[in-house]
Amino acid sequence: MKVVISGFYGLGNTGDEAILEAIVDNLKEELPDPEITVFSLSPNKTAETHQVKSVYRGWRHDFKGKVKALKEADLLISGGGGLLQDTYPTKFLFGPLPYYLLIVFLAKLCGTKVMFFSQGIGPVNSLWGKILMKIFANMADFVTVRDQFSKDLLHKLGVNRPESKVTADIVFAFKKKEDDACMKSLPLRGDEKILAVSVRPWFQHTAHYEEIGRALDELIEQDGVTPVFVPMEGHHDVRASNHVLEQMKYKEHCHVLGPDFSPNQYLNFIAECEITIGLRLHSLIFSALVAVPHIGISYDKKVESLLKRSGMWEYSFQLEELDGQKLVDNARTVFSKRAVLSSRIEEQAAKMRQDAMENIDLLKEHFLK
Repeated sequence: MKVVISGFYGLGNTGDEAILEAIVDNLKEELPDPEITVFSLSPNKTAETHQVKSVYRGWRHDFKGKVKALKEADLLISGGGGLLQDTYPTKFLFGPLPYYLLIVFLAKLCGTKVMFFSQGIGPVNSLWGKILMKIFANMADFVTVRDQFSKDLLHKLGVNRPESKVTADIVFAFKKKEDDACMKSLPLRGDEKILAVSVRPWFQHTAHYEEIGRALDELIEQDGVTPVFVPMEGHHDVRASNHVLEQMKYKEHCHVLGPDFSPNQYLNFIAECEITIGLRLHSLIFSALVAVPHIGISYDKKVESLLKRSGMWEYSFQLEELDGQKLVDNARTVFSKRAVLSSRIEEQAAKMRQDAMENIDLLKEHFLK
């Protein structure tokens, strides 16, 4: 079976690279001799990392390569991740939403079937975005989404023609390989109470830097924790981590991991932590995968949906409502109940792994000849 995968790949986002690794690993394990081509911004690196074919994803280069790959393919996998949204500006044919939908349109012109795979949908607020969704998203042959909110939004947008199914983020089917590169990179004694921290920039929001910094100071001073920042999107998250550190009195007790570790290496590091405080969705998914209790700071419905499924929403926050002292209180509660919470998360993660593998099962059911 020949498969093309389209997503936010080759741009250094740990969550998206984890999605790609989970898709590729499971396709190779579940399909007989699959031939996989990935549309990537870094095709050489993607091809080498995953042992697949890769074509440059942008429109301005190697358009013939994309057409050739789609014409030869049995299936286009669009996803996973939050591809279909207009949080970032959408202007006619420019922006994430038009790009991914036009890849779908191109696939259909080439006679190739399309599956939206483990996607998180939305937000889609612009009139043009809603028009594009109604026209082009209805061209898909089958749809799986990672949460009920996404399915409901698809229907609200008038995307009803393809059958759709709620599964889970495919990263819950990630195949962890032992690797302690992150831990070895840090000057730690080995007996620290490590708190993983994942922060990100989010448009004009900056108040969370101060609130998180204030909370970490108190947890360092009174609870003896060692915060380690995990940059899930390269220099963007390193910069955000430094914004938090600028607010702190005890920044010398903190560490920032390098931005170039692999998803698997970050996952192995989080597995060694006591708890996680995170904005990045996949820092929280990684935590759930290895049963590490986590406090999420939700800037988007996808984060809230995940936290509700992992059982940690009651300890978490909406970004706009984040309060440093309440964050300290919740962190102390999570530390004190760590064993119970870890067991609960492990159970929920096992269910979400089954749901994640359903993405592969449904692909085989609908498209494997």
